[in-house]
Amino acid sequence: MPYNKDKQQAFQAAQQGATEAIDAYQNIVKESPDYGRQLKHLTEEVNEAYQQINNALENASETQRKRLEQYQNDLEKIVNELNLDNI
Repeated sequence: MPYNKDKQQAFQAAQQGATEAIDAYQNIVKESPDYGRQLKHLTEEVNEAYQQINNALENASETQRKRLEQYQNDLEKIVNELNLDNI
């Protein structure tokens, strides 16, 4: 039973981390005087979400694995878009 609880908790942490990173991305305002601070916060959120996802992938069920991989794809899109903006 503890194994399943840990697996679920890891998945929920990854889910929350990805959601927070996506929210931070959606709330960033390029024209804002706070843009640098927002970008730093977003970078921290994305890095934390990646760590949580990788942790959850270690023992995820097949259903969870598919969702976690989608979170990874979503985060990758954010990173790629930020990299294009900064070229």
